Amino acid sequence: MRLPMHIQRSSYRRAQSGSIATVPPQSPQTASSRTVLLALIGLLVVAAAWGSSFPLTKSLLHRMTALNFLAVRFAIAGVIMLVLFHRAVRALPRRALLHGGILGVTYGVAQIVQTTGLAHTSASVSGFITGMYVVLTPICAAVLLKSAISSRVWIGAAVATVGLAILALTGFSMGFGEAVTLLSAFIYALHIIGLGSWSTAGSALGLAVVQIVATGFVSLVAATIADPGGLTLPGNLFDWTALLYMALISGALAMIVQSWAQAHLAPSRAAIIMSTEPGWAALFAIIFLNEPFGWRIAVGGTLMLVAMVIVETGPRNSRAAPHPDELPKLAA
Repeated sequence: MRLPMHIQRSSYRRAQSGSIATVPPQSPQTASSRTVLLALIGLLVVAAAWGSSFPLTKSLLHRMTALNFLAVRFAIAGVIMLVLFHRAVRALPRRALLHGGILGVTYGVAQIVQTTGLAHTSASVSGFITGMYVVLTPICAAVLLKSAISSRVWIGAAVATVGLAILALTGFSMGFGEAVTLLSAFIYALHIIGLGSWSTAGSALGLAVVQIVATGFVSLVAATIADPGGLTLPGNLFDWTALLYMALISGALAMIVQSWAQAHLAPSRAAIIMSTEPGWAALFAIIFLNEPFGWRIAVGGTLMLVAMVIVETGPRNSRAAPHPDELPKLAA
């Protein structure tokens, strides 16, 4: 079992004069708390990066097909990450490479399925249904990981779902697009669980590179099948800038941060943090697209924050063993 805790021992440093000064040791609880806090902040930044890409994606999809967009975006991200971080990939053992490939294919399929569903339903409904991974993740974790999920996580997931509904849902009917999008939410939940189970602080960078490369491969295959004539590249500076931002910031960098953060967080907790993506998207739309700030954004966003507070606060016995939900592990 992998514990999301780093036990720091007493360390020593030698001064220039040759004398030795001791550095006060940090308690395991302090070190772990700081790491978890950084992981939570990291996932919030990831959700914000994803949310910031909504306006850019909306603009690009007027000039590129969805599959074409995904293929070019992740191909660029994959090539650049391999050039910069190939040593991290070479340092991975074979099993970690296999795990990264599985996660990358899973993530790529989720992207394609979600995009297919988006073509048959509204963006608001798609955003709400995709965000349902906040509920599907603890359910799948309970089944796959054989772990009990704390009541605070279930309550937080329920509150987050209501917040998502208020934030994004204006009308709903279950058709082909909605069913396909729900399938993508389930696949995203599996990716979150797998990443939380297989990622470690030491392998996070290499694992992120393999995932992005695998996602790019899946997207390229799907785009080629859909349009054998070849890929269409952006035709102006704005489109290239937007695509590079989504490839490198909300794509490559976000995957690196997510892979590291999920090495320290249970999948169900990570899902609730990342489900704030629609809230960030709404915020950026207000700032950059001058969209109105309505009651839905205020109430829905508040409930999303309440959900995070419910999950991340409350009594924790520092001497007690970690909750089973904090020890995710999948069979290799």
